[in-house]
Amino acid sequence: MILEKDPEPWNQNYKGHGLSKGKEREQRASIRFKTTLMNTLMDVLRHRPGWVEVKECQEASGPRVADTPVVQREPKGSRQPGFVEGDWDFYWCDVSWLRENFDHTYMDEHVRISHFRNHYELTRKNYMVKNLKRFRKQLEREAGKLEAAKCDFFPKTFEMPCEYHLFVEEFRKNPGITWIMKPVARSQGKGIFLFRRLKDIMDWRKGTAGKKLTSSEAQPARSAVNPPGGHDARSSDDQKDEIPVENYVAQRYIENPYLIGGRKFDLRVYVLVMSYIPLRAWLYRDGFARFSNTRFTLSSIDDQYVHLTNVAVQKTSPDYHPKKGCKWMIQRFRQYLASKHGPEAVETLFSDMDNIFIRSLQSVQKVIISDKHCFELYGYDILIDQDLKPWLLEVNASPSLTASSQEDYELKTCLLEDTLHVVDMEARLTGREKRVGGFDLMWNDGPVSREEGAPDMSGMGNFVTNTHLGCVNDRKKQLRQLFRSLQSQKKASS
Repeated sequence: MILEKDPEPWNQNYKGHGLSKGKEREQRASIRFKTTLMNTLMDVLRHRPGWVEVKECQEASGPRVADTPVVQREPKGSRQPGFVEGDWDFYWCDVSWLRENFDHTYMDEHVRISHFRNHYELTRKNYMVKNLKRFRKQLEREAGKLEAAKCDFFPKTFEMPCEYHLFVEEFRKNPGITWIMKPVARSQGKGIFLFRRLKDIMDWRKGTAGKKLTSSEAQPARSAVNPPGGHDARSSDDQKDEIPVENYVAQRYIENPYLIGGRKFDLRVYVLVMSYIPLRAWLYRDGFARFSNTRFTLSSIDDQYVHLTNVAVQKTSPDYHPKKGCKWMIQRFRQYLASKHGPEAVETLFSDMDNIFIRSLQSVQKVIISDKHCFELYGYDILIDQDLKPWLLEVNASPSLTASSQEDYELKTCLLEDTLHVVDMEARLTGREKRVGGFDLMWNDGPVSREEGAPDMSGMGNFVTNTHLGCVNDRKKQLRQLFRSLQSQKKASS
Protein backbone atom coordinates (compact mmCIF):
# COMPACT_ATOMS: atom_id res chain seq x y z
CA MET A 1 0.00 0.00 0.00
CA ILE A 2 1.35 3.43 -0.84
CA LEU A 3 2.32 5.54 2.13
CA GLU A 4 1.02 9.09 1.90
CA LYS A 5 3.74 10.67 4.02
CA ASP A 6 7.24 11.84 3.27
CA PRO A 7 9.79 9.04 3.53
CA GLU A 8 12.40 9.47 6.21
CA PRO A 9 15.63 10.29 4.38
CA TRP A 10 17.66 8.02 6.67
CA ASN A 11 15.46 5.00 5.92
CA GLN A 12 17.39 3.07 3.28
CA ASN A 13 14.46 0.72 2.60
CA TYR A 14 12.52 3.44 0.83
CA LYS A 15 13.11 4.53 -2.72
CA GLY A 16 11.64 7.93 -3.41
CA HIS A 17 10.44 8.84 -6.90
CA GLY A 18 9.33 12.13 -8.37
CA LEU A 19 10.75 14.18 -5.50
CA SER A 20 11.24 17.59 -7.07
CA LYS A 21 11.80 19.95 -4.14
CA GLY A 22 8.44 21.64 -4.34
CA LYS A 23 8.17 21.97 -8.11
CA GLU A 24 4.63 21.70 -9.40
CA ARG A 25 3.83 19.13 -12.06
CA GLU A 26 2.97 21.83 -14.64
CA GLN A 27 6.39 23.43 -14.20
CA ARG A 28 8.40 20.34 -15.09
CA ALA A 29 10.82 20.88 -17.97
CA SER A 30 10.81 17.17 -18.81
CA ILE A 31 9.19 13.86 -17.90
CA ARG A 32 11.64 11.19 -16.81
CA PHE A 33 10.51 7.73 -17.87
CA LYS A 34 11.69 4.21 -17.24
CA THR A 35 10.81 0.85 -18.75
CA THR A 36 12.49 -2.49 -19.32
CA LEU A 37 10.31 -3.44 -22.32
CA MET A 38 12.27 -3.17 -25.55
CA ASN A 39 9.42 -3.11 -28.06
CA THR A 40 6.90 -0.65 -29.51
CA LEU A 41 6.58 0.92 -26.07
CA MET A 42 10.23 2.00 -25.97
CA ASP A 43 9.89 3.55 -29.45
CA VAL A 44 6.86 5.57 -28.34
CA LEU A 45 8.44 6.74 -25.07
CA ARG A 46 11.72 7.78 -26.70
CA HIS A 47 9.96 9.79 -29.39
CA ARG A 48 7.61 11.62 -27.04
CA PRO A 49 8.50 15.33 -26.90
CA GLY A 50 9.97 16.42 -23.57
CA TRP A 51 10.42 12.88 -22.23
CA VAL A 52 13.87 11.60 -21.26
CA GLU A 53 14.90 8.06 -20.43
CA VAL A 54 16.07 7.13 -16.94
CA LYS A 55 18.91 4.73 -16.24
CA GLU A 56 19.31 3.24 -12.79
CA CYS A 57 21.91 5.16 -10.80
CA GLN A 58 24.46 2.61 -9.61
CA GLU A 59 25.96 4.76 -6.84
CA ALA A 60 22.72 5.74 -5.12
CA SER A 61 21.70 3.67 -2.13
CA GLY A 62 18.83 5.67 -0.65
CA PRO A 63 16.00 7.89 -1.86
CA ARG A 64 17.00 9.84 -4.94
CA VAL A 65 16.49 13.51 -5.63
CA ALA A 66 14.96 14.31 -8.98
CA ASP A 67 17.07 17.18 -10.29
CA THR A 68 19.75 15.10 -11.99
CA PRO A 69 21.24 16.70 -15.11
CA VAL A 70 20.38 15.27 -18.51
CA VAL A 71 23.27 13.44 -20.17
CA GLN A 72 23.33 13.13 -23.95
CA ARG A 73 24.86 10.03 -25.55
CA GLU A 74 25.65 9.85 -29.23
CA PRO A 75 26.26 6.26 -30.36
CA LYS A 76 28.02 5.71 -33.66
CA GLY A 77 25.89 6.51 -36.67
CA SER A 78 22.68 7.37 -34.81
CA ARG A 79 21.19 9.90 -32.44
CA GLN A 80 20.16 8.57 -29.03
CA PRO A 81 17.54 10.49 -27.02
CA GLY A 82 18.80 11.98 -23.74
CA PHE A 83 18.59 10.05 -20.53
CA VAL A 84 19.03 10.77 -16.86
CA GLU A 85 20.42 8.63 -14.10
CA GLY A 86 18.39 8.26 -10.96
CA ASP A 87 14.79 9.18 -10.30
CA TRP A 88 11.74 8.73 -12.56
CA ASP A 89 8.30 10.28 -13.00
CA PHE A 90 6.74 7.57 -15.16
CA TYR A 91 7.51 3.84 -15.02
CA TRP A 92 5.99 1.30 -17.38
CA CYS A 93 7.03 -1.54 -15.11
CA ASP A 94 6.74 -5.28 -15.38
CA VAL A 95 4.81 -7.18 -12.74
CA SER A 96 7.92 -8.62 -11.10
CA TRP A 97 9.12 -5.08 -10.23
CA LEU A 98 5.66 -4.26 -8.91
CA ARG A 99 5.60 -7.31 -6.68
CA GLU A 100 9.07 -6.71 -5.24
CA ASN A 101 9.14 -2.90 -4.94
CA PHE A 102 5.68 -1.34 -4.82
CA ASP A 103 5.22 -1.65 -1.08
CA HIS A 104 8.61 -0.05 -0.40
CA THR A 105 8.45 2.83 -2.87
CA TYR A 106 7.37 6.36 -2.05
CA MET A 107 5.89 8.23 -5.02
CA ASP A 108 5.30 11.93 -5.30
CA GLU A 109 1.88 13.28 -6.36
CA HIS A 110 2.53 13.36 -10.12
CA VAL A 111 4.30 9.97 -10.46
CA ARG A 112 2.55 7.20 -12.46
CA ILE A 113 3.17 3.47 -12.88
CA SER A 114 1.51 1.06 -15.29
CA HIS A 115 -0.16 -1.47 -12.96
CA PHE A 116 -2.45 -1.57 -9.96
CA ARG A 117 -0.90 -3.38 -7.02
CA ASN A 118 -3.18 -6.45 -7.12
CA HIS A 119 -4.19 -6.38 -10.78
CA TYR A 120 -4.24 -10.21 -10.73
CA GLU A 121 -7.75 -10.07 -9.22
CA LEU A 122 -8.92 -9.58 -12.81
CA THR A 123 -6.04 -11.05 -14.81
CA ARG A 124 -5.54 -14.41 -13.10
CA LYS A 125 -8.02 -16.76 -14.79
CA ASN A 126 -9.23 -18.38 -11.56
CA TYR A 127 -9.59 -15.08 -9.65
CA MET A 128 -11.39 -13.43 -12.54
CA VAL A 129 -14.03 -16.18 -12.48
CA LYS A 130 -14.33 -16.14 -8.66
CA ASN A 131 -14.84 -12.38 -8.66
CA LEU A 132 -17.39 -12.56 -11.46
CA LYS A 133 -19.33 -15.34 -9.70
CA ARG A 134 -19.35 -13.33 -6.47
CA PHE A 135 -20.45 -10.18 -8.29
CA ARG A 136 -23.25 -12.08 -10.03
CA LYS A 137 -24.57 -13.34 -6.67
CA GLN A 138 -24.40 -9.81 -5.30
CA LEU A 139 -26.40 -8.46 -8.25
CA GLU A 140 -29.00 -11.20 -7.86
CA ARG A 141 -29.47 -10.28 -4.18
CA GLU A 142 -29.57 -6.54 -4.74
CA ALA A 143 -31.15 -6.12 -8.20
CA GLY A 144 -32.77 -9.43 -9.16
CA LYS A 145 -32.11 -12.30 -11.56
CA LEU A 146 -32.54 -10.21 -14.71
CA GLU A 147 -29.71 -7.89 -13.74
CA ALA A 148 -27.53 -10.80 -12.58
CA ALA A 149 -28.02 -12.49 -15.95
CA LYS A 150 -25.99 -9.66 -17.52
CA CYS A 151 -22.94 -11.38 -16.01
CA ASP A 152 -23.55 -14.62 -17.95
CA PHE A 153 -20.71 -14.00 -20.39
CA PHE A 154 -18.08 -16.48 -19.17
CA PRO A 155 -18.19 -20.26 -19.71
CA LYS A 156 -18.78 -22.62 -16.78
CA THR A 157 -15.42 -22.84 -15.02
CA PHE A 158 -13.82 -24.85 -12.20
CA GLU A 159 -10.49 -24.28 -10.50
CA MET A 160 -8.29 -27.34 -10.48
CA PRO A 161 -7.35 -29.26 -8.48
CA CYS A 162 -9.28 -27.66 -5.56
CA GLU A 163 -12.69 -27.93 -7.32
CA TYR A 164 -11.97 -31.28 -8.92
CA HIS A 165 -14.92 -33.09 -7.30
CA LEU A 166 -17.36 -30.32 -8.29
CA PHE A 167 -16.01 -30.53 -11.82
CA VAL A 168 -16.49 -34.31 -11.96
CA GLU A 169 -20.09 -33.89 -10.86
CA GLU A 170 -20.71 -31.35 -13.65
CA PHE A 171 -18.80 -33.45 -16.18
CA ARG A 172 -21.04 -36.46 -15.57
CA LYS A 173 -24.17 -34.36 -16.04
CA ASN A 174 -23.12 -33.52 -19.62
CA PRO A 175 -21.20 -36.47 -21.06
CA GLY A 176 -19.56 -36.03 -24.46
CA ILE A 177 -19.05 -32.26 -24.42
CA THR A 178 -15.62 -30.71 -24.86
CA TRP A 179 -13.69 -29.04 -22.03
CA ILE A 180 -10.55 -26.94 -22.13
CA MET A 181 -7.82 -26.90 -19.48
CA LYS A 182 -5.80 -23.72 -18.98
CA PRO A 183 -3.00 -22.96 -16.52
CA VAL A 184 -4.19 -19.98 -14.45
CA ALA A 185 -0.83 -18.24 -14.64
CA ARG A 186 0.63 -18.82 -18.08
CA SER A 187 0.17 -17.04 -21.38
CA GLN A 188 0.64 -17.39 -25.14
CA GLY A 189 -1.27 -20.69 -25.23
CA LYS A 190 1.23 -22.58 -23.07
CA GLY A 191 -0.06 -25.60 -21.17
CA ILE A 192 -3.56 -25.55 -22.74
CA PHE A 193 -5.28 -28.75 -23.86
CA LEU A 194 -8.80 -29.94 -24.75
CA PHE A 195 -10.42 -33.15 -23.49
CA ARG A 196 -13.69 -35.13 -23.50
CA ARG A 197 -12.87 -38.08 -21.28
CA LEU A 198 -12.58 -38.05 -17.50
CA LYS A 199 -9.56 -40.33 -17.88
CA ASP A 200 -7.64 -37.44 -19.48
CA ILE A 201 -8.26 -35.20 -16.51
CA MET A 202 -7.43 -37.97 -14.04
CA ASP A 203 -4.11 -38.54 -15.80
CA TRP A 204 -3.46 -34.78 -15.63
CA ARG A 205 -4.36 -34.72 -11.93
CA LYS A 206 -1.89 -37.51 -11.13
CA GLY A 207 0.81 -35.76 -13.11
CA THR A 208 0.36 -32.28 -11.63
CA ALA A 209 -0.86 -32.72 -8.05
CA GLY A 210 1.73 -31.03 -5.87
CA LYS A 211 3.89 -30.19 -8.88
CA LYS A 212 6.21 -27.28 -8.16
CA LEU A 213 7.38 -24.75 -10.71
CA THR A 214 11.09 -24.24 -11.36
CA SER A 215 13.13 -22.07 -9.03
CA SER A 216 13.28 -19.34 -11.68
CA GLU A 217 9.49 -19.22 -11.58
CA ALA A 218 9.19 -19.21 -7.78
CA GLN A 219 8.00 -15.99 -6.24
CA PRO A 220 8.29 -14.35 -2.84
CA ALA A 221 5.21 -14.10 -0.66
CA ARG A 222 3.08 -11.01 -1.03
CA SER A 223 3.42 -8.48 1.76
CA ALA A 224 0.69 -5.95 1.01
CA VAL A 225 -2.57 -6.03 2.91
CA ASN A 226 -5.49 -7.25 0.80
CA PRO A 227 -8.85 -5.49 0.69
CA PRO A 228 -11.82 -7.51 1.97
CA GLY A 229 -12.54 -10.30 -0.52
CA GLY A 230 -9.15 -9.98 -2.18
CA HIS A 231 -6.73 -12.82 -2.80
CA ASP A 232 -3.28 -13.27 -1.38
CA ALA A 233 -1.86 -14.36 -4.70
CA ARG A 234 0.52 -13.83 -7.53
CA SER A 235 0.10 -11.82 -10.71
CA SER A 236 -0.99 -13.08 -14.13
CA ASP A 237 -0.62 -11.46 -17.50
CA ASP A 238 0.91 -11.64 -20.97
CA GLN A 239 4.43 -11.41 -19.56
CA LYS A 240 4.24 -14.44 -17.28
CA ASP A 241 3.12 -15.41 -13.84
CA GLU A 242 4.89 -17.23 -11.06
CA ILE A 243 3.13 -19.31 -8.41
CA PRO A 244 4.50 -22.10 -6.23
CA VAL A 245 1.97 -24.73 -7.39
CA GLU A 246 0.66 -25.09 -10.94
CA ASN A 247 -3.12 -24.50 -10.82
CA TYR A 248 -5.47 -24.83 -13.80
CA VAL A 249 -9.02 -23.95 -14.69
CA ALA A 250 -11.27 -26.46 -16.44
CA GLN A 251 -13.66 -24.52 -18.64
CA ARG A 252 -16.50 -25.60 -20.86
CA TYR A 253 -15.24 -25.21 -24.42
CA ILE A 254 -17.30 -23.03 -26.77
CA GLU A 255 -18.09 -25.67 -29.41
CA ASN A 256 -19.96 -23.33 -31.76
CA PRO A 257 -17.57 -20.41 -32.40
CA TYR A 258 -18.40 -17.93 -35.14
CA LEU A 259 -16.22 -18.83 -38.12
CA ILE A 260 -14.88 -16.66 -40.92
CA GLY A 261 -13.53 -18.62 -43.89
CA GLY A 262 -14.03 -21.75 -41.79
CA ARG A 263 -11.51 -20.55 -39.20
CA LYS A 264 -11.87 -19.76 -35.52
CA PHE A 265 -10.84 -16.37 -34.14
CA ASP A 266 -11.03 -14.23 -31.04
CA LEU A 267 -10.90 -10.46 -30.50
CA ARG A 268 -8.28 -8.44 -28.64
CA VAL A 269 -9.77 -5.23 -27.25
CA TYR A 270 -8.01 -2.57 -25.17
CA VAL A 271 -9.47 -0.96 -22.04
CA LEU A 272 -7.60 1.69 -20.05
CA VAL A 273 -8.50 2.09 -16.37
CA MET A 274 -7.32 5.29 -14.70
CA SER A 275 -9.08 4.72 -11.38
CA TYR A 276 -11.17 2.08 -9.62
CA ILE A 277 -12.61 4.35 -6.93
CA PRO A 278 -14.38 5.97 -8.63
CA LEU A 279 -14.27 3.68 -11.65
CA ARG A 280 -13.00 5.60 -14.67
CA ALA A 281 -12.46 3.51 -17.82
CA TRP A 282 -11.67 4.25 -21.47
CA LEU A 283 -12.28 1.98 -24.48
CA TYR A 284 -9.98 2.08 -27.50
CA ARG A 285 -11.52 2.22 -30.97
CA ASP A 286 -8.95 -0.09 -32.56
CA GLY A 287 -8.29 -3.75 -31.84
CA PHE A 288 -7.97 -6.88 -33.90
CA ALA A 289 -9.30 -10.36 -34.60
CA ARG A 290 -6.73 -13.17 -34.23
CA PHE A 291 -7.37 -16.13 -36.51
CA SER A 292 -6.28 -19.73 -36.33
CA ASN A 293 -4.36 -20.90 -39.37
CA THR A 294 -6.33 -24.12 -39.82
CA ARG A 295 -10.02 -24.72 -40.56
CA PHE A 296 -12.11 -25.40 -37.47
CA THR A 297 -13.23 -28.92 -36.60
CA LEU A 298 -14.16 -30.70 -33.38
CA SER A 299 -12.90 -34.02 -34.71
CA SER A 300 -9.27 -33.16 -33.86
CA ILE A 301 -9.22 -31.65 -30.40
CA ASP A 302 -5.46 -32.22 -30.06
CA ASP A 303 -4.56 -29.82 -32.90
CA GLN A 304 -3.54 -26.52 -31.30
CA TYR A 305 -3.48 -24.77 -34.70
CA VAL A 306 -7.25 -25.37 -34.96
CA HIS A 307 -8.31 -24.33 -31.46
CA LEU A 308 -5.79 -21.75 -30.16
CA THR A 309 -5.71 -18.34 -31.80
CA ASN A 310 -2.66 -17.00 -29.91
CA VAL A 311 -0.14 -15.49 -32.33
CA ALA A 312 2.67 -17.20 -30.41
CA VAL A 313 1.05 -20.55 -31.32
CA GLN A 314 -0.07 -19.73 -34.87
CA LYS A 315 3.28 -18.38 -36.04
CA THR A 316 4.80 -21.85 -35.47
CA SER A 317 2.29 -23.38 -37.92
CA PRO A 318 3.89 -24.77 -41.12
CA ASP A 319 1.36 -22.76 -43.18
CA TYR A 320 1.92 -19.45 -41.36
CA HIS A 321 2.73 -16.53 -43.67
CA PRO A 322 4.71 -13.87 -41.72
CA LYS A 323 3.76 -11.01 -44.06
CA LYS A 324 0.05 -11.83 -44.10
CA GLY A 325 -0.05 -12.76 -40.42
CA CYS A 326 -3.34 -13.95 -38.97
CA LYS A 327 -5.06 -10.72 -37.89
CA TRP A 328 -7.87 -8.47 -39.04
CA MET A 329 -8.29 -4.94 -37.79
CA ILE A 330 -11.49 -4.76 -35.75
CA GLN A 331 -12.97 -2.18 -38.18
CA ARG A 332 -12.75 -4.78 -40.97
CA PHE A 333 -14.38 -7.35 -38.70
CA ARG A 334 -17.22 -4.99 -37.84
CA GLN A 335 -17.82 -4.18 -41.51
CA TYR A 336 -17.83 -7.90 -42.37
CA LEU A 337 -20.46 -8.64 -39.73
CA ALA A 338 -22.61 -5.69 -40.82
CA SER A 339 -22.61 -6.99 -44.41
CA LYS A 340 -23.63 -10.46 -43.21
CA HIS A 341 -26.08 -9.70 -40.40
CA GLY A 342 -27.04 -6.03 -40.71
CA PRO A 343 -26.08 -3.01 -38.59
CA GLU A 344 -28.63 -3.66 -35.81
CA ALA A 345 -27.25 -7.11 -35.00
CA VAL A 346 -23.74 -5.66 -34.94
CA GLU A 347 -24.78 -2.82 -32.61
CA THR A 348 -26.30 -5.39 -30.24
CA LEU A 349 -23.13 -7.50 -30.30
CA PHE A 350 -20.84 -4.55 -29.60
CA SER A 351 -23.18 -3.31 -26.87
CA ASP A 352 -22.98 -6.76 -25.27
CA MET A 353 -19.18 -6.46 -25.37
CA ASP A 354 -19.41 -3.07 -23.63
CA ASN A 355 -21.39 -4.85 -20.91
CA ILE A 356 -18.54 -7.37 -20.50
CA PHE A 357 -15.95 -4.63 -20.04
CA ILE A 358 -17.96 -2.74 -17.44
CA ARG A 359 -19.28 -5.73 -15.46
CA SER A 360 -15.86 -7.34 -15.26
CA LEU A 361 -14.31 -4.12 -13.93
CA GLN A 362 -17.15 -3.67 -11.45
CA SER A 363 -16.60 -7.23 -10.22
CA VAL A 364 -13.13 -6.30 -8.92
CA GLN A 365 -13.79 -2.65 -8.07
CA LYS A 366 -13.97 -3.30 -4.33
CA VAL A 367 -10.98 -5.64 -4.15
CA ILE A 368 -8.45 -3.86 -6.36
CA ILE A 369 -6.19 -1.54 -4.37
CA SER A 370 -7.03 1.73 -6.10
CA ASP A 371 -4.04 4.06 -5.98
CA LYS A 372 -3.84 7.48 -7.63
CA HIS A 373 -0.37 6.66 -8.97
CA CYS A 374 -1.57 3.62 -10.91
CA PHE A 375 -3.23 3.02 -14.26
CA GLU A 376 -3.72 -0.18 -16.25
CA LEU A 377 -3.99 -0.95 -19.95
CA TYR A 378 -5.90 -4.24 -20.16
CA GLY A 379 -6.07 -6.55 -23.15
CA TYR A 380 -9.47 -8.28 -23.25
CA ASP A 381 -9.84 -11.55 -25.18
CA ILE A 382 -13.39 -12.05 -26.45
CA LEU A 383 -14.80 -15.01 -28.41
CA ILE A 384 -17.97 -14.69 -30.52
CA ASP A 385 -20.23 -17.72 -31.02
CA GLN A 386 -22.57 -18.53 -33.91
CA ASP A 387 -25.45 -16.75 -32.17
CA LEU A 388 -23.36 -13.54 -32.04
CA LYS A 389 -23.00 -13.86 -28.28
CA PRO A 390 -19.67 -12.59 -26.93
CA TRP A 391 -17.79 -14.64 -24.31
CA LEU A 392 -15.01 -13.36 -22.06
CA LEU A 393 -12.01 -15.70 -22.27
CA GLU A 394 -9.50 -13.75 -20.20
CA VAL A 395 -8.09 -10.33 -19.37
CA ASN A 396 -4.37 -9.56 -19.74
CA ALA A 397 -2.60 -7.03 -17.52
CA SER A 398 0.36 -6.85 -19.89
CA PRO A 399 -1.04 -7.27 -23.40
CA SER A 400 1.70 -7.95 -25.92
CA LEU A 401 3.22 -4.72 -27.27
CA THR A 402 5.47 -6.51 -29.74
CA ALA A 403 4.29 -6.01 -33.33
CA SER A 404 3.75 -8.97 -35.64
CA SER A 405 3.35 -6.83 -38.81
CA GLN A 406 3.57 -3.22 -39.97
CA GLU A 407 -0.18 -2.77 -39.46
CA ASP A 408 0.15 -4.21 -35.97
CA TYR A 409 3.06 -1.85 -35.22
CA GLU A 410 1.01 1.17 -36.27
CA LEU A 411 -1.96 0.07 -34.15
CA LYS A 412 0.17 -0.43 -31.04
CA THR A 413 2.11 2.79 -31.59
CA CYS A 414 -1.12 4.80 -31.76
CA LEU A 415 -2.59 2.88 -28.81
CA LEU A 416 0.42 3.69 -26.62
CA GLU A 417 0.61 7.32 -27.73
CA ASP A 418 -3.05 7.78 -26.83
CA THR A 419 -2.57 5.94 -23.52
CA LEU A 420 0.10 8.50 -22.61
CA HIS A 421 -2.24 11.33 -23.69
CA VAL A 422 -4.92 10.04 -21.29
CA VAL A 423 -2.43 9.42 -18.45
CA ASP A 424 -1.49 13.07 -19.09
CA MET A 425 1.87 13.45 -17.37
CA GLU A 426 2.09 16.89 -19.00
CA ALA A 427 -1.12 17.98 -17.18
CA ARG A 428 -2.76 19.39 -20.32
CA LEU A 429 -6.26 17.89 -20.00
CA THR A 430 -9.15 19.43 -18.06
CA GLY A 431 -10.56 16.10 -16.81
CA ARG A 432 -13.85 16.71 -18.64
CA GLU A 433 -12.83 15.12 -21.95
CA LYS A 434 -14.99 12.31 -23.35
CA ARG A 435 -12.53 11.48 -26.09
CA VAL A 436 -8.73 11.61 -26.30
CA GLY A 437 -7.31 10.31 -29.59
CA GLY A 438 -8.57 6.79 -30.12
CA PHE A 439 -9.87 6.44 -26.54
CA ASP A 440 -13.51 7.09 -25.62
CA LEU A 441 -14.52 7.51 -21.97
CA MET A 442 -17.11 4.78 -21.43
CA TRP A 443 -17.47 4.92 -17.62
CA ASN A 444 -16.94 7.79 -15.21
CA ASP A 445 -18.46 6.62 -11.92
CA GLY A 446 -21.45 5.77 -14.14
CA PRO A 447 -22.16 5.30 -17.87
CA VAL A 448 -21.05 8.13 -20.15
CA SER A 449 -23.45 9.40 -22.82
CA ARG A 450 -22.36 9.64 -26.43
CA GLU A 451 -24.27 12.90 -26.79
CA GLU A 452 -22.48 16.12 -25.85
CA GLY A 453 -23.93 17.75 -22.77
CA ALA A 454 -26.25 14.82 -21.99
CA PRO A 455 -26.39 13.66 -18.38
CA ASP A 456 -24.32 10.55 -17.64
CA MET A 457 -27.30 8.43 -16.69
CA SER A 458 -28.66 5.35 -18.41
CA GLY A 459 -32.20 5.40 -17.07
CA MET A 460 -33.66 6.86 -20.28
CA GLY A 461 -34.53 4.68 -23.23
CA ASN A 462 -32.68 6.78 -25.79
CA PHE A 463 -29.37 6.68 -23.89
CA VAL A 464 -26.40 5.69 -26.08
CA THR A 465 -23.12 4.76 -24.39
CA ASN A 466 -20.00 6.64 -25.43
CA THR A 467 -18.25 3.68 -27.07
CA HIS A 468 -17.03 3.40 -30.67
CA LEU A 469 -15.19 0.07 -30.85
CA GLY A 470 -14.50 -0.81 -34.48
CA CYS A 471 -15.63 2.61 -35.72
CA VAL A 472 -13.54 5.16 -37.63
CA ASN A 473 -10.50 6.22 -35.61
CA ASP A 474 -9.64 9.71 -36.86
CA ARG A 475 -7.37 10.18 -33.86
CA LYS A 476 -4.89 12.61 -35.44
CA LYS A 477 -7.62 15.06 -36.40
CA GLN A 478 -9.27 14.74 -32.99
CA LEU A 479 -5.98 15.31 -31.13
CA ARG A 480 -5.18 18.40 -33.18
CA GLN A 481 -8.61 19.86 -32.37
CA LEU A 482 -8.37 18.85 -28.70
CA PHE A 483 -4.96 20.37 -28.02
CA ARG A 484 -5.74 23.49 -30.05
CA SER A 485 -8.87 23.97 -27.93
CA LEU A 486 -6.96 23.36 -24.69
CA GLN A 487 -4.31 25.87 -25.74
CA SER A 488 -6.97 28.50 -26.49
CA GLN A 489 -8.62 27.90 -23.08
CA LYS A 490 -5.24 28.28 -21.37
CA LYS A 491 -4.53 31.56 -23.14
CA ALA A 492 -8.01 32.91 -22.36
CA SER A 493 -7.63 32.14 -18.65
CA SER A 494 -4.12 33.60 -18.34
